[in-house]
Amino acid sequence: LNYRRMPSLLEYLSYNCNFMGILAGPLCSYKDYITFIEGRSYHLQQSEANGKEDAKYEQTDPSPNIAVAQKLLICGLSLFFHMTITKTLPVEYNIDDNFRATASWPVRFFYLYVSLMAARPKYYFAWTLADAINNAAGFGFRGYDKNGVTHWDLISNLRIQQIEFSTSFKMFLDNWNIQTALWLKRVCYERATFSPTIQTFILSAIWHGVYPGYYLTFLTGILMTLAARAIRNNIRHYFVESPAVKLCYDMITWMATQVAISYTVVPFVLLSVKPSFTFYSSCYFCLHVASILVLLVFPLKRTQKGSKKHESIQPVWSKKLEEENLLQKNNYSTTNNSFSQKQEITCRYQALKQ
Repeated sequence: LNYRRMPSLLEYLSYNCNFMGILAGPLCSYKDYITFIEGRSYHLQQSEANGKEDAKYEQTDPSPNIAVAQKLLICGLSLFFHMTITKTLPVEYNIDDNFRATASWPVRFFYLYVSLMAARPKYYFAWTLADAINNAAGFGFRGYDKNGVTHWDLISNLRIQQIEFSTSFKMFLDNWNIQTALWLKRVCYERATFSPTIQTFILSAIWHGVYPGYYLTFLTGILMTLAARAIRNNIRHYFVESPAVKLCYDMITWMATQVAISYTVVPFVLLSVKPSFTFYSSCYFCLHVASILVLLVFPLKRTQKGSKKHESIQPVWSKKLEEENLLQKNNYSTTNNSFSQKQEITCRYQALKQ
């Protein structure tokens, strides 16, 4: 993502004010944008299966027609789903007094899941349409695979299959609003000196807007993310050896992830404080309490950034300890030598005296 040359005023304004970015989105890096504008995005290197660069694999102007047609089909299905099923499964029904009083806990959590799943197609429609618009203009070409198949997902903002079948909180977040997540990672997570997860979630809440529901969602997301990370780091390795056991583990984590995501994003949809707290209080803040208990029971492993700092500090302390030990050893040797010399002088004096 580093771009060594300072862009000109025209290039800067073009990047910030282009139609696809300012109106349709999604966010993209300046390097990818200027590569597309200068017509260099098609001259990419084909990679082998092991990830090593093999040779130049040049083709001129690969056609985006198939990719655009596929994404427009997804847009049509998402719009149809939103116009029909979404309206029959409103998220607000989760806080309906009659529903909360009569429905059992399994029914309530099942409706919570399907109502939030039904709320996602409008995002699928908007982001996929924006991606298709960029592809139709020739922007978004990522390259060829080893078989020469083109990929037009350089600036895609979501991966629907991974979202709906995610087995962890992180997997869901990595495939939702991808370009914004990458931006948050670059400007906040990788630069934070402490608690990068907490700082990134808070910045994301501020970036989204001023509705209280956004802040409730992202504050809850902090707990969910840290708890999910603690569980995954401490128990996942017990369930990956056997394929059958891993399948059961994946099914359980899929259900837990979908419920946790739905529980977390209810305030994001309701927006206001009162309905959001009505929902959480009707659930007795159960997942909040569960997340806190998980963090108290399971230790969080040191992050990679923290490990690097520890590794960089460790040699300094080791060197100091070695110097101190060497100094003590030298002092001990000097003391022994002095004591031996005194003994030798005393013996010689007594011999001469005799």
